[in-house]
Amino acid sequence: MRNGYVPPVRSVRATTQSELSAGDPARAQEEIRSLTGLRAVAALWVVVFHFSFTPGDAWTPYWEFLRPVVLAGPLGVDLFFVLSGFVITLTYLDVIGPRWSTRATTAFLWARVSRIWPVHALVTTVFGAWLLFKATRVDDGYLAYQTVQPVVDLPHYLEQLLMVQLWHRPSYQGASFAGPAWSLSAEWLAYVAFPVLALLLWRMREAPAVVTGALAIACLVPFSYLSYAGGTVDVPYAWLLRISGAFLAGAFTCLAVRRIRRTARTERAAAVVAALAVIEILIGLWWGHWRGSGFAGVVAVLFPVLVGALALSRSGPSRLLSRPVMVHGGRISFALYLVHVPVFEVFWTLMAWSPGIAPGTGLGTFLIPHVLLFTVVLAHLAYRYVEEPARRAMRRRGPALPRREDVADDLGTGDVHGATTAELPRPREEEVGAPV
Repeated sequence: MRNGYVPPVRSVRATTQSELSAGDPARAQEEIRSLTGLRAVAALWVVVFHFSFTPGDAWTPYWEFLRPVVLAGPLGVDLFFVLSGFVITLTYLDVIGPRWSTRATTAFLWARVSRIWPVHALVTTVFGAWLLFKATRVDDGYLAYQTVQPVVDLPHYLEQLLMVQLWHRPSYQGASFAGPAWSLSAEWLAYVAFPVLALLLWRMREAPAVVTGALAIACLVPFSYLSYAGGTVDVPYAWLLRISGAFLAGAFTCLAVRRIRRTARTERAAAVVAALAVIEILIGLWWGHWRGSGFAGVVAVLFPVLVGALALSRSGPSRLLSRPVMVHGGRISFALYLVHVPVFEVFWTLMAWSPGIAPGTGLGTFLIPHVLLFTVVLAHLAYRYVEEPARRAMRRRGPALPRREDVADDLGTGDVHGATTAELPRPREEEVGAPV
């Protein structure tokens, strides 16, 4: 069974050209709500893919027409990593890009740990305890719904708490107690590498948007080509190809967007591009389903186009993704990504153990959609009572990032990023969540 991680990006902020001209500092912090809403889409894409493995087919006729989209759910991970690269670059480039700073790097890594570690540690601990309990009830060694079974012992538990369980493995299968947590380990690797990457990105910040935009697409060409040629990317360390390509694609997309001046004409054009990107992605998913399992990965090359267009527009798909329910879904998407598989696996196990809710029974069929709803509610509670309080508490006790103004003063310049990039100001760091 395939599992994916959907890193989150909590919120990104930008301004329109008219707002900049008006010089309104309050409006200059307007959130790019469409990207927050896109996080919800990416997370739900992965969730419904895993939910499709629920035993029984009583509900299958009702979602059958969406099968091409549902079965391509692992691509939600790639979409989330494009978002991750975009948001991390937008948020931190002006602080840690100009030159190496141990202080800034330490503060950056602490900020990322504060965002992603608390919920991950909780889910890994609780689900690990469930797997130990399940080991006392089964004799076939089949504890988790994964092709390769995770090793449930103290060394592997500590490895997961450190979020390094994937770094030395050629495959993500069996790397984590909860399958999707593999991509959290990959995300942490991207964070560790970003301070060095930022030094290169900073020196490319003045490159024309057409150049950095082309590089963004090029970063995902290998994955899309392998999907087109063989229908799968089944080679050692394929996870590294996927994640590094998507993260770099998001970073270059950010550089391109920073160089595009925001005007009414630009926004209208971006809305059209976003709509066309959505249509082409859907066509590619249906084509991939017709072609066979794994071929839908060809659409990944369009993810940077979609993210960049959404960042530059407020109408069309951006307006739909900016609705309050979508924005809140984006904010709880990290928790949703981490808790959904443990909840599903516990329910599937109980269906096998309890004849009263076995697949095909009336009660079991009734409970299936409620499990999905419960997962969303649980994600909301985890976000509100674990993720956010823990992040704030850890940030208060950790090193603070230098202000962008301080970096500018150190460099002897009043503006560290130029006139065009001012149209996408760096968000307040505490308001930016973990990308997938």
